[in-house]
Amino acid sequence: MANTKAIEDTQERKKLKRAARKKAAPKAKRTVPRGSQKKKVRKLARGQSKR
Repeated sequence: MANTKAIEDTQERKKLKRAARKKAAPKAKRTVPRGSQKKKVRKLARGQSKR
């Protein structure tokens, strides 16, 4: 996307961003499910607290 940091006017900035988004090539479909590479959380031991 175009760098719009220099533009102060919010509406103008929004217009440029939308135009850039329309012009950009569509993203490819996901090959892996979302969040599949996230680190998995192990379940903690239940019952009495373990020291």
